[in-house]
Amino acid sequence: MKAYADICKMTVTELIEALESGVMTSAEITQAYLASIAAQDADIHAFLDVYTNTALQEAARSDERRKNGKTLSKLDGIPVALKDNMLVKGRVCTCASKMLKDFVSPYDATVTEKLKAAGMVLLGKLNMDEYAMGSSNENSAFGVCRNPWALDRVPGGSSGGVAAAVAAGMVPSALGSDTGGSIRQPASFCGVVGVKPAYGTVSRYGLVAFGSSLDQIGPITKTAEDAALMMDVIAGYDTHDATSDATIPTDFTLERYGSLQGKTIGMPSECFGEGLSRPVNDSIQAAAEQLKNLGAEIIEVSIPSIRYALSAYYVLSSAEASSNLARFDGIRYGYRTEHYDDLDELYRKSREEGFGLEVKRRIMLGTFALSSGYQDQYYLKAQQARDLLRHEYSEALESCDAVLTPVAPTVAFRLGDKTGDPMEMYMGDLYTVTANLTGLPAVSVPCRHVKEDGDTLPVGMSLLGSKNNLQALLSIADTYERKAKPNAGIRPYERLKGGASE
Repeated sequence: MKAYADICKMTVTELIEALESGVMTSAEITQAYLASIAAQDADIHAFLDVYTNTALQEAARSDERRKNGKTLSKLDGIPVALKDNMLVKGRVCTCASKMLKDFVSPYDATVTEKLKAAGMVLLGKLNMDEYAMGSSNENSAFGVCRNPWALDRVPGGSSGGVAAAVAAGMVPSALGSDTGGSIRQPASFCGVVGVKPAYGTVSRYGLVAFGSSLDQIGPITKTAEDAALMMDVIAGYDTHDATSDATIPTDFTLERYGSLQGKTIGMPSECFGEGLSRPVNDSIQAAAEQLKNLGAEIIEVSIPSIRYALSAYYVLSSAEASSNLARFDGIRYGYRTEHYDDLDELYRKSREEGFGLEVKRRIMLGTFALSSGYQDQYYLKAQQARDLLRHEYSEALESCDAVLTPVAPTVAFRLGDKTGDPMEMYMGDLYTVTANLTGLPAVSVPCRHVKEDGDTLPVGMSLLGSKNNLQALLSIADTYERKAKPNAGIRPYERLKGGASE
């Protein structure tokens, strides 16, 4: 049997082949990942809860099904983990907040049901920024998560634990949520693939809401092929979710392009100016040249309203957060202050003590934007900017198959570097929020590694497409990965020196 470190370097596709050929069992694979978590997570802190016993039981049941020729799906027996804002029945769901530290989920999220129906093995819940509000995973009430490429750097956020766990080889695939870049930015910082599907592709039922018109669940994996396999499992119309869209295709089987001949990729001039670091700019330009060498036509497009995107996003997302988080009042469930004299003090002290600083900041911003006399000035204008963005992206995508931009303006920054300046932190979302405001699908794909202060750090590129075009985006990403090999060489989990699984 392989050493557990070797198993944990494999992709989902490779693990499926090993299971189908009988080279490995799900129990062996699951044991390897549990050993990897035990060896690394004290340093990285990607997991908030590890389901050791039930994971081994699920793996054993998967092996029994396979032995009897009754597998539930291609991914039967493959381990997976969830960001801790998705419900798993009978398990604690904290959203990395003191407010929900003891909240036990009464039912499964739709995505959880789909993973279970596919026979996948749930390894546990992953660290995040509190209520998904943050870009560095430093806002977790239960401790920061660290980037496996450099432990003094952030993994990104809010799905920082998801990206870190996949990059470090502690789980082969995991689900995050993306409200303004929370899957794609950490995927870029950690050198993995992150997918934000079109709004309505994946059910939000059982996802704790941040911004209801923006939130979308998606996978983080090592490769685009693995992401497509995960999308096949989790996508689909759901009557429990009023925003679920039955018109969006749910077959993400990759087209194996020999080249990108006939594909046109647009690069918005507005995304390559002030604020973009030289290493990231050079990496995206180099990726564009590689895409051109693979046969794609690279053209310049213009999205003038991008300059309004960040402001519009923070007004709209904070307004929706203010509304969604009103339910956490110390009465029905969640944290309740111990000392209060009346109902008003119960509300105030429960929320003051239960929420962290960033969550309170956004609630206040959102409440102000929705308040009498200011709603038209802020919320209405933000919605108008959103409409402009939708129109301009629609026009741009008439002339190209995908829009290529950076994912983040910098590589992963050091822990603590931006916590004292919220505006600087928010600027990191400049390139990602447009996909959420427009509802379009986008994929973060590793494209290069750069050196900064002695650290080798990954850079991701973003491919954004039209509403029904995620399968094509993943096929372009897959072609780029296979031909350009951006992840060839050392990976962060190469430092993991594991023996045989026990």
